[in-house]
Amino acid sequence: MAEALKAYDRYIICIHKTPDEFEASMVSLVNKAIRAYADRGPHMRHGIALDKFVTVILSQTDSDRPLCGIYFNLNSPYQKPLSTKAAEAEKQAARRK
Repeated sequence: MAEALKAYDRYIICIHKTPDEFEASMVSLVNKAIRAYADRGPHMRHGIALDKFVTVILSQTDSDRPLCGIYFNLNSPYQKPLSTKAAEAEKQAARRK
């Protein structure tokens, strides 16, 4: 997580989150991914948590410890499409800025 925070501060341009907001978001996403991984079904291998900009994946391995992937994304294959109402609200919020 420390490497992701460093990369965000140095390389990622995001007008929606300050580095401090990103750090809080990362802690929350990692905790959600851990819960999803711990509560996964018997044939599931991953725990996934995401927001609009970051995807955290914990993947089962042959050892006791899972692998953790932190991805900065422009979009996510796991993110549900916005409903028409949510998309319109997002457009209006962008116009106000």
